[in-house]
Amino acid sequence: MRAILDVILFALSIYVYIVFAMAIFSWLLAFNIVNFHNQVVRGIWNFLCAVTEPVLRPIRSFLPNLGGIDISPVILLLGIMLLQNIIVRYIYPNVF
Repeated sequence: MRAILDVILFALSIYVYIVFAMAIFSWLLAFNIVNFHNQVVRGIWNFLCAVTEPVLRPIRSFLPNLGGIDISPVILLLGIMLLQNIIVRYIYPNVF
């Protein structure tokens, strides 16, 4: 059972990096540092959107409109960190 929890923790850690990449990539696109017309950039963007949007969309529906500021990745990261702490502190020690 601990192996399954380790895999879950590892997957959550990778997802944190993907959310960070999505936020940074969106800033790079917003400030025209990278060109969206490039196929590689578009492919990376489509991958990041496909992986993060199903989780971020429900969070965005609960948040009020902040006028162009998207704090849904921050809320998602806090939720992932909370889930990781719950697994490490309460579930992992009780599993043999």
